[in-house]
Amino acid sequence: MLEPGWVSDNHSRFDVFHIHFGFDAVTPEDLAGVVEELKKHNKPLVYTVHDLRNPHHPEPEAHAAQQDVLISAADELITLTPGAAQLIWRNWGRRARVLPHPHVLEKEWIERPRARGERFVVGLHAKSLRANMDPLPVVDALAAIVSSLPDAILQVDVHDEIFDPDNHWFAPSTGAALLAYDSHEHVQVRVHPYFSDDEFWDYLASLTVSVLPYRFGTHSGWLEASYDLGTAVVAPSCGFYHQQRPCGVFGFGDQGLDPVSLCGAIHRAHARWAAGCPAPRADWVARLAERRELAAAHRAIYASVLR
Repeated sequence: MLEPGWVSDNHSRFDVFHIHFGFDAVTPEDLAGVVEELKKHNKPLVYTVHDLRNPHHPEPEAHAAQQDVLISAADELITLTPGAAQLIWRNWGRRARVLPHPHVLEKEWIERPRARGERFVVGLHAKSLRANMDPLPVVDALAAIVSSLPDAILQVDVHDEIFDPDNHWFAPSTGAALLAYDSHEHVQVRVHPYFSDDEFWDYLASLTVSVLPYRFGTHSGWLEASYDLGTAVVAPSCGFYHQQRPCGVFGFGDQGLDPVSLCGAIHRAHARWAAGCPAPRADWVARLAERRELAAAHRAIYASVLR
């Protein structure tokens, strides 16, 4: 859909062109060409700004150039948090409508009873070490933190493809450094393929706390899924995770890690768990009402750009 000529070939098949993701590898010049085709065929552009810093790009310049095209050209802008909207206004002089991220899981998962585990399980998933992942300093700090907490364990997960020399994500040095933590008494390191959806939800629900080791970013679908399941999240101070859903926050970004704030966030989560206080969790009735409100808001936005 973002290829040159697609809009011209298909403009009779749609009324509004709404972009969320999918332009990572599209040049700003090609995006500008798409914008021109939309204008030529009188098709409005709506852009939901999920990422102000692309988590898959090690440097910000390429994504910023793409944003310059899309944010400037869009007839309407949507984003997920007030902080992101303020940054859009500051950088581009455009106002964005703030609409929350909808639920990630379905009713059966959101309503599934959650038992209090016997262990306080702090989870960190390094995935395949995408560009914004910086797990080693966070794991190093967490290993020390959990060793001082009663009934606490740190579980580190990582995809097996980082150990495959033929894989794009091959990262043997970081992989070996992560595996070394398995020798710690209170740390388990698990290497495995990608989870299926159900395996992933089961994994996330098994954690007491999920720590996000993101050195940069904006918003998080992982955070939304955790909220749906009632798993507490400790998120970095970069981006606007703390405005998205209730979560603990620790200092982490391009300037490095603040281990004291991470220690405080984990200790507070442990105190709530020890006292039997559940983490913030989505309510299905509220999530369903929110989804209906989001649908109505999108319908109104589409109607406004079609006038």
